[in-house]
Amino acid sequence: MNPHSPARITGSPVSAETLPLLRILAEFFAGRSATAHLVGGTLRDALLGRQPGDIDIAVSGDAISLGRELAAVTGGSFVSLNETHATARVVLPERWSAGGEPTARIHVDLTSCEEEITRDLARRDFTIDALALTLDNALAESPSDRLIDPLGGLADLAAATIRPASDRVFPDDPVRLLRGVRLAAQLGFSLDDSAVQLIKRDSHLLTTVAPERLRDELLKTLAEPGASLHLRLMDDLGLLCLLIPELEEARGVEQPREHYWNVFYHCVEAPGALEQVTDRDAIADNEVLACVPWHSSLDTYFDEEISDGHTRRTILKLGCLLHDISKPATKTIEPTGRIRFIGHDVQGAEVCDTVLRRLRMSSRATHLVSTMVKHHLRPTQMRQGVEMPTQRAIYRFFRDLESAAIDTLYLNLADYMSAKGPRIVDKDDWQGHCQLIGHILHQGLRERDDLQKTPKLVDGHLLMETLGIAPGPALGRLLEAVMEAQGAGEISTREEALDLAGRLLQDPSTGISQTSG
Repeated sequence: MNPHSPARITGSPVSAETLPLLRILAEFFAGRSATAHLVGGTLRDALLGRQPGDIDIAVSGDAISLGRELAAVTGGSFVSLNETHATARVVLPERWSAGGEPTARIHVDLTSCEEEITRDLARRDFTIDALALTLDNALAESPSDRLIDPLGGLADLAAATIRPASDRVFPDDPVRLLRGVRLAAQLGFSLDDSAVQLIKRDSHLLTTVAPERLRDELLKTLAEPGASLHLRLMDDLGLLCLLIPELEEARGVEQPREHYWNVFYHCVEAPGALEQVTDRDAIADNEVLACVPWHSSLDTYFDEEISDGHTRRTILKLGCLLHDISKPATKTIEPTGRIRFIGHDVQGAEVCDTVLRRLRMSSRATHLVSTMVKHHLRPTQMRQGVEMPTQRAIYRFFRDLESAAIDTLYLNLADYMSAKGPRIVDKDDWQGHCQLIGHILHQGLRERDDLQKTPKLVDGHLLMETLGIAPGPALGRLLEAVMEAQGAGEISTREEALDLAGRLLQDPSTGISQTSG
């Protein structure tokens, strides 16, 4: 089960960037008579020529005590990861970064192991992570010749294959069920047949994993390109609906003929469509995607870190996966045979809130996803026949959705694309839809920039003084109405703002008068 080409192994398990740090670590452990081995992802990534990340070290001794000492010597921070299994982390200060240049801080993860390192390697998750190299040998010539590889990890690395280290891998730590998929996503590897069989056998154990660990593996997988393929793999292995049980209700739920996929697969395909409409290289080289609207500010926008080290693009992919989660609960069929899902957007936002709280997502990410799901139909609904949305409607859209406004526009585009599936998109219809989203995007960004540059025409104190209005809900509603008119370009001076406020206050139909509640 390996359609990938063989992996490229650089021939060196030690990257030049990490050598200065490894010399310091080797001296530290030698001075304490502790044998230290580089293990796991550190060696795997170096062999693949990937950017060096955290340093994983197995030590003969108490990793907790050694970690405290290492933190004190380097001026780093100590974190006890697991007292029972003697694992610790030292977060090094920036001056200890690879190559001596300030970068993101490096984590040195320490694990206590037996004197015989091969026993420790046999308990690891996958063979490609069951490699070891003493720190002394890492600094010697030809370190590749000194690798400890008891399970054939190098051969699996070369074959781009993920193979379990034993048949106890998943019962020993069930989060590895998701980690296997995540590694396949990150490395472009395939699970071998034994991995597939064991994951299916042990998939039920996923429900015993702490929510935070499930969340982290899901987001790391979504962060990689090809998210829809990896979600399908999760589903094939029986994992996806154990992770998010609410998705199971969508399986096999039929949609109107405009949709190629049923509700479940439409949700699974939407994150992949999102990747397409936010990939500038793909947009430039694809005739269909060339219509997708863009703004220079978006070049970095989707890479902004939002939650738990994950970017806005990753959180948006999660929103795409969940955007139609309440369609099954709201499905109705009219006498004419028309299928409808009235209210699935609003109800879906509530379900998203439940799902993401259960996964211990941050409040910021939870609010972002719930907001975009609640409003994912709104951009299309803003159109009035053949006319583009008004300035007032666009102002309200950006006001109501705040930081989720742009994300929701691109969720809407991904929703459209994934509805079509592999069918050829109707060029005129797609261009018209992209023009609509582009109009909302550019008009909204322009209005937002104008409002940031232009001070408010009036404030609460001026309205109270001029109109004799008292503090309270009516004042707040009046201020918002004036700001909306300013945002829509209907007023531009203080006099016009005061005149409008006076008229609104006197008109009982506006609901703004102080007696209206």
